[in-house]
Parts: sequence; structure tokens; C-alpha cells
Amino acid sequence: MSRIRELIGDSLIYGLSSVVARFLNYLLVPLYTGVFSPGEYGVVGLVYGAAVFLNVLFTLGLESAYIRHAADRDHAKDVFKTLQMLLVGAGLMLLVALHLLAPWVQDWMRLAGPEADRVYNWVLMMLLADALSVVPFAELRMAGRPLWFASLKTLNVVVNLVLNLVLILQWGMGIEAVFISNAVASVVTGTLVWLRTWPMMDGAWRAEVATKALWFGLPYVPNGIGFAINEVLDRFWLSRMDPADILALYGEGVTAADVTGWYNACYKLGVFMLLLVQMFRMAWQPFFMKHAQAADASALFGRVFTVFTAGAGAVFVSVGLFAPEIAAIRIPGTDTTLINERFWPGLAVVPWILAAYAFQGWFTVFSVGVFIKDRTKRLPLITGAGAVVTIAMNAFLVPVYGMVGAGMATTCSYLAMSILLFVDSRRQYPVAYAMAPAFLLVAALGTVVYLGQGGSIWIRLACMAAGLTAIGASVARGLLRRDAGR
Repeated sequence: MSRIRELIGDSLIYGLSSVVARFLNYLLVPLYTGVFSPGEYGVVGLVYGAAVFLNVLFTLGLESAYIRHAADRDHAKDVFKTLQMLLVGAGLMLLVALHLLAPWVQDWMRLAGPEADRVYNWVLMMLLADALSVVPFAELRMAGRPLWFASLKTLNVVVNLVLNLVLILQWGMGIEAVFISNAVASVVTGTLVWLRTWPMMDGAWRAEVATKALWFGLPYVPNGIGFAINEVLDRFWLSRMDPADILALYGEGVTAADVTGWYNACYKLGVFMLLLVQMFRMAWQPFFMKHAQAADASALFGRVFTVFTAGAGAVFVSVGLFAPEIAAIRIPGTDTTLINERFWPGLAVVPWILAAYAFQGWFTVFSVGVFIKDRTKRLPLITGAGAVVTIAMNAFLVPVYGMVGAGMATTCSYLAMSILLFVDSRRQYPVAYAMAPAFLLVAALGTVVYLGQGGSIWIRLACMAAGLTAIGASVARGLLRRDAGR
């Protein structure tokens, strides 16, 4: 258990920065939902959704490639410089291409009006700055500098938050302020992290390193596109809902932009699960690379899966049952709630989003085999299958269930991908995952949340207690059984 405690400790350090950063960043949700209309906030969600797709092209999968190839610290400087030069060259070419394609991309983002060009340019600046930060931040992780990592990530959010408050509340700017703030924060943070890791540029350009890194990283591009489809396609689908379906589901006076805004705002409550997944992922890749050759690696990684599933289950039950109360929390000293009540029609999607992120965490756990064995070319096939599930289920479910249908599609997609990766990864690197107990726990917790929704506070507290008890029993049985079998 000492190594699992090591993993949890590293996760908490990375997680502290994520918690602080996400908490500060989440303060923007009451600001945005209090100032912008659902339609305007829907456009913000669509622009950021498009940025998710474009970020995949800017980064070329080289974060994972760096972690894989910089594990040999004797040659890490050569890897660092080579990958940074690749990102600079690719980023400049993409900027030119995206300027030429601006009318089409802006229409995809639903950007219109006099500020459309300015917003677009700020988004491109943000994307380039973020791409050039990927390898330096990966180096901080590989060099065991979690405090530097945490500090710079937190600074990014602080700069973003302060600029949003000034530009929106004091200067009265519209949604352009959102993207100005994010771009400036990305440039500031990117500059500082590159300065912090500048000695790594003493390495040399190595063509063979570039070839290996691209061979390893490029499969992450279609993989990332697949993830982007699973993560943000739902907003674009909702933004194009048939008015007749909207009328049937939500009544008169509601537009597709309003539905997108509701969904985008309440989707943010998935941040509680997303935090758990992110903090775990940051520590997980270096951890399993370090222990991959251990004699008991299979049992160790299996125990990690059990512990992660328990943590995700606790978040799912707690937030899924009390999402309305969380949304209604008032910001101290104001009359503003975490999510403005104009957006509360979207709260029904929260359990589905929490479940989707939990299965995304499973996908991260199961990545051990393809990562260690350099089998990343399998990932596009898996995420492609997930993207097919997303598209098909959005097409089928959104007209019938609206926002809830979009959430269901996202959950099913991540579940399908995690199962496919589980099967493929175990062929490359067998790990003793306790899958049957995990699925039983998922079914139990899903039932608990379903039964508790809409009930009194006492019914939901009882349901939460039942869910947490099931989690504790499942973990105890799993860990004891594994310890006994060693």
C-alpha cells in the first residue's frame, strides 16, 4: 500500500493546484451566468468547444511523447528541444491555415457580429501559447517539480479570473472579455514555464528523436479528435436542435442557443469528478512508468483501479444527489448563486456528466498497456469507436430527450471506450482489474442516485449513506481479496 500512498500523495499535490485553479475558475460560472444570457453563454461554450478540437492539432500528441521519451533523463534535453521546435513550427503553420479558413471556422463557432474577428484572434493566441506550454509543463512533471507545476497552473487561473472581473464588471465588455482574459493568462503562464525550463533548451535537435516522438504522438491526434467529439460535440448538436423538438421538450420562447447555454452551465458541475480524474492522471503516468517492471505491477495497478473507482463513486453519489443545492449556493457577500437560476433547467444532466468523467478516469487507468508497449496507434481506433457512439446516440437521443439525451450519449461513449481500451490493453500488458465488482458498484450507485433524485433532503441523505456504504464494502472486499492472494 505504500506505493499507492505515494500515488495518492502525488495526486494530491497535483490535485491541490487543480482544486485551487478549478475553484477560482469556477467563480467565473456565476459571473458568466449572472451577466450573460443563456444564448450568449451558449456561444462561449461553442467557441471553447471548437478550441478543444483545434488544441489537438496544435499539440500533436507531443505531451505524451515527451513523457514517454524523456524518461531517459540522460537524453531529456535533446527530446525537450526537438519537441519544442516541432511545436513552434507546427503552430505557426496552423495559424496561417486558420486565418485563411477564418470565415468557415467562425461560422462553426457560431461567431458573428463586429467582435467576431477579434474573438477569433484571441482564441488563436490562446491556442498557440497553450501548445508551447505543453512540453515545459510535462518536463516539470518528469523532473518531480509538482509545486512549480501547481503554482504556475494556479497563476494562470488567477490572471484569467482577475482580467474577467475587470473587463466585464468594470469595463462592461461582452463575451470578448472571456477570450482576452484567457489568451493573456495563457501567454503569461506559457512565458514563465518556458523560462523555468529554459536550461532544457541546451539540448540538440535530433531528427531521430523527432521521428520517434511523432510516430508515438501523432496517433494521439485522431485520438484527441475522438475525445473532442465525445467531449464537446453535444453542444454543437444542441445548438442545431429542431425548433419543434425544443417546443415539445421545453415549451415556447426557448431557442437552441438557450438550451446550449443551460447545458453548458450545468455541465460545469461535472468539475468535481473532472478534478479527481485530472489530479489522478497527472500522477498516474509517471507512476506506472516507474513501477511497470515491478514483480507485482499487475496486482498494484489493479488495486489502483479499485481505489480510483471508489473515489469516483463517492463523488458521483455526493454531487449527483445534491446538484440543486450546490447550484443554489450563494457567493458570500452577493446575491449571486454558483449557477444563476435561469440556467437550472439543465441540472438534470449532472449525474450523466459525472458518470461520463468517471468512465474517462477508467480510460486513463486502462492506458497502461498501450503506453508502456508503445501501442498508441491503437488509440485512434478506440476513440473513433467512441466518436461513432457519440454521433449515433446524439442523433437518436437529443431529439427525444434534449439535454439529458446529450449527457447520456457522452456517458455511453466514454464507457464504450474504456471497455475497448481495457480489452486491448490487457493483451499488451495484463493487469488484474476487478471488473465485475466495479460494474456491480456502478449499477448500485446509479440506482441510488436515480431513486434519490427529486426526493426530500432526508431521502437523499439516506441514499448517499447507502451509496457510501456500498463503496466502502466494495473496496474492503477487493483489497482484502488481493492481499490474501499475494
